[in-house]
Amino acid sequence: METLGDRYREVRATTERLAAPLSAEDCQVQSMADASPTKWHLAHTTWFFETFVLEGRAPFDERFGYLFNSYYEALGERVARNARGLLTRPSLDEVRDYRRRVDERLLALLERGIDDATTARVVLGLHHEQQHQELILTDIKHALGASPLLPPYRREARAPTQAEEASPLGWVSYAGGVVEIGRAGPGPAGEPFAFDNESPRHRVVVEGFRLADRPVMAGEYRAFIADGGYRRPDLWLSDGWAAVRAGGWVGPLYWSEREGSPVVFTLDGVRPVDDAAPIEHVSYYEADAYARWAGARLPSEAEWEVAAAPAPVEGNLLESGFLHPCARPATPAAAGRPAQLFGDVWEWTQSPYVAYPGFRPAAGALGEYNGKFMCNQLVLRGGSCFTPRSHVRATYRNFFPPAARWQMTGIRLASDG
Repeated sequence: METLGDRYREVRATTERLAAPLSAEDCQVQSMADASPTKWHLAHTTWFFETFVLEGRAPFDERFGYLFNSYYEALGERVARNARGLLTRPSLDEVRDYRRRVDERLLALLERGIDDATTARVVLGLHHEQQHQELILTDIKHALGASPLLPPYRREARAPTQAEEASPLGWVSYAGGVVEIGRAGPGPAGEPFAFDNESPRHRVVVEGFRLADRPVMAGEYRAFIADGGYRRPDLWLSDGWAAVRAGGWVGPLYWSEREGSPVVFTLDGVRPVDDAAPIEHVSYYEADAYARWAGARLPSEAEWEVAAAPAPVEGNLLESGFLHPCARPATPAAAGRPAQLFGDVWEWTQSPYVAYPGFRPAAGALGEYNGKFMCNQLVLRGGSCFTPRSHVRATYRNFFPPAARWQMTGIRLASDG
């Protein structure tokens, strides 16, 4: 039986494995304000355990609270987010020593035994670290993709499964009615984990709807581009059209052309666009414009959860090792159930990221974890090929601003029933 100490070692070791292909210079770079250096991720996740689990003990280094706090106002001042790449000191070796020292302290604490409240904080810290595992991959992809050399993240790639063409798009119908979504709330220690923003479980009215039986594929998105998708303001929300013009968008992030053919930068380097694989690295604005062009819409998060609740959490997730969306589902969907609900790409919904009825943030600094971001963001569901399998579930609510494209985000269509 896996103990909490075993789980802690596993998650921390996964983070180290994700950073292993990178040089010290790779770990230092910050390519934009929304992305953070790998070295900062390694330190911040360690600071989280030191601050919220080992609280009251002498810190490894008193300066680290200022250097590696992310956004916890209750804990004091911090380095500005867009300046994290300037932290050449401490060195990567010192950060790794910091990780080892905190691991020793925390594992010794677990060995002695902890109460339920401390257990809950350790589990929260592990899921927090899994969020940063995904960010390590998205952030270093952005940095390497900005390099003139377009270097691969790793040398030994695992090729995703290929398909000659995507299966025809189908639809799964769902009856309307009053449904329940969300989690009843994080339970006692040992029960399945959920973030506070997934609660409380509550009733919503859902009209009859249809959900596409697979994500939108790259070849379908290419048809949107060829039909003037990025040149037609009638397809775009006002803010989205402004983003297209300001950013000079002509296609998804990381797409370009070589010798007249579309190519995409991946963590394994530049490769031809696979028309039968899910489209990735598109913003909410692009997803919404594509849906309008296709005569459909994006699902609400309630619709998505209704479809996903009976589905097992299986798919092209981090453990597959592909680190790119796959043309063929890792696990075929059951009859009458959409495929690829989990993994491959996070799927934009039309739902604003707001509190569920009855939501109350926790007291203290940990109350800042989710609640204060419930404005000007859209909900995504389902996880991606960068998401650890044990981290995602049908009720999981990811969220990003509508213009964000550096995350592994894609599209699933919906329509009225």
